[in-house]
Amino acid sequence: MKELEALYRRYTGSEPQQTTLLTGSASNRQYARISGQAGSYIGVEGTDPLENNAFLTIAGHFHSKGIPVPEVLAVSEDGMTYLQEDLGDVLLSDLVAKAGKDGGILPDSSLERLLCRTMSMLPKIQFEGADGLDFSVCYPQPSFDRRMILFDLNYFKYCFLKGTKIEFSEPLLEDEFDRLTALILAQPADSFLYRDCQSRNVMIKDGQPFFIDFQGGRHGPTQYDVASFLWQAKANIPATLREELIEVYLDELQSLLPSLDKQAWKDALPHFVLFRTLQVLGAYGY
Repeated sequence: MKELEALYRRYTGSEPQQTTLLTGSASNRQYARISGQAGSYIGVEGTDPLENNAFLTIAGHFHSKGIPVPEVLAVSEDGMTYLQEDLGDVLLSDLVAKAGKDGGILPDSSLERLLCRTMSMLPKIQFEGADGLDFSVCYPQPSFDRRMILFDLNYFKYCFLKGTKIEFSEPLLEDEFDRLTALILAQPADSFLYRDCQSRNVMIKDGQPFFIDFQGGRHGPTQYDVASFLWQAKANIPATLREELIEVYLDELQSLLPSLDKQAWKDALPHFVLFRTLQVLGAYGY
C-alpha cells in the first residue's frame, strides 16, 4: 500500500492517517480506503496494465458523459495505482440481501425504487457510454463475439457439467451450443456491454446508484446486461418485479432507440438468461 499512500500525499499534499484494506472483486486488484485531514479516498492497485488502462479510460469517458461512476482523481506515472472518490460502503446487493431476510422486496418500497432507478440508468450506460468510447482499450478484447461466447459455454461444460459425473452426449451438447451462439449473435451488438452488471457492482450514495467494476466492458448486445442484473444468482428478484423492471428498462431504451421492437427484444431475452446461467454455473463449478 506504500504506492497508494505516496499517491495520496502527492494528490492532497498531506499525510494519510489511516489505510484500511477493503474486500475486492474476483480479480487481483487491491482496494484500500485512505483517509486523513484532506479527506477519504479509495485507492486501487492493479496487476495488469491493460486492465487498469481499460478502467481508467472507460471511467473518464463515462464521467464526461454524466454517468454516475467514481471519479478518478489521481493516477501514478506507471498507471498501476490510482485514487478515486469514496462512494461509501452501501452496496445495492447488501440492501437486496437484507430485504430477502426481512421477507422480500416490498412493492413501492425505497429498494424497489432504487432497482427501478438502476434499470432506467442502464440504457444510458449502454448507448451514451458507447458514444465516442475508444473500444480498442477494452480488456481483454473490444467485442463480445463468437470466441467469447464459446469461452463461457466451455467454462460451463468443463468446470460444471463434467464435474457432476452426469452422462451426456458431447456432440449433441456442442450442437446446442452452436444454436445458442447463433441466437445470441443475431442480436444487435452496437452498445456498451457492462458484462458484470450486478447489484454488487452498484453502490448507493445519497440515495442514488453509482456503477463500479465496469473494466470488463466491451461492444455487445443489450439483453446480456439485463439478464445479468435481473437473474443474478443471489438476488432472488421475484418474477413480477423482474417484469416491472424490464418494462422500466425498455421504456428508457426506447427513448434512446425509437425504432425498438420491444416484443422482439423480449423474445431474445431468454437466450441470454440461459447463457448467463450457464456461465454462472461454470464459475461456481470452478
